[in-house]
Amino acid sequence: MRFASFSAQDERLFGAVTEEGMIALNDAVPQWRSLTDVVRSGGLAELGAAAQGRAVTHKAFRFEMVLPDAPRILCVGVNFPDRNAEYKDGSDLPRYMSLFPRFASGFTGHDRPLIRPPENHTLDYEGEVAIVIGRSGRRIRQQDAYDHIAALTICNEGTIRDWVRHAKFNVTQGKNWDKSGAMGPWLVPFTDAAQLDEARILTRVNGEVRQDDVLSRMMFPVRREIEYISTFMTLQPGDIIVTGTPTGAGARFDPPRYLAPGDVVEVEVNGIGTLRNTVEDEAS
Repeated sequence: MRFASFSAQDERLFGAVTEEGMIALNDAVPQWRSLTDVVRSGGLAELGAAAQGRAVTHKAFRFEMVLPDAPRILCVGVNFPDRNAEYKDGSDLPRYMSLFPRFASGFTGHDRPLIRPPENHTLDYEGEVAIVIGRSGRRIRQQDAYDHIAALTICNEGTIRDWVRHAKFNVTQGKNWDKSGAMGPWLVPFTDAAQLDEARILTRVNGEVRQDDVLSRMMFPVRREIEYISTFMTLQPGDIIVTGTPTGAGARFDPPRYLAPGDVVEVEVNGIGTLRNTVEDEAS
């Protein structure tokens, strides 16, 4: 079963996704105010049970960022060997992973536009798998890491490239423009290691494949990401880890191929779905 956050007639809702539309479940589970609350309470199975036998409630709706009130989002940078080679600095594969924070305000939902700001037009795409933590833990062992995952989703970790160069040591500015990225379309409960171990990321821009790789090639696998991050912070239910993007982002073409209004970006991951977004300039 798939679960999503969505809006209809100015009302924020969450529920189950079907081929015919949405089944709003807010009234069925009044103890939870959002899909994030469901995850924090370990309630995805209960939410699925609540959807059984219910009719579609909304055929007209808009997807929202899948966890619009996600408390913490950590992203792993430069996590594929070919991405490391793109930097052409002669460095060996890194010993430790690069990490940076993103905030929920920087993401929009499926089938919604990514917003290019007037200050800079180097909006780029990065297709990734995101994991949602469902069980808290500190200093989690790699062999136990998957026990702490509640669900999977897809991320287009949109970046304003020029703004990641504004300072010497950080990229936060270029990674957090409002609605510059997207996350969704929905959550898929995590039930089997193969969902990650056999996952493949395909990113297309206007139908052209730009990124194509498998998670099994990541320099820092998801198990290691959870182990490492939980060393210095207690992972909590509702936290999101964006696991890394393959080579092929627009900045690495010569000349760069940044996103422009009218472009369509699709990030497809087998077993999860396809996250699709258009591109628009920010309204004046």
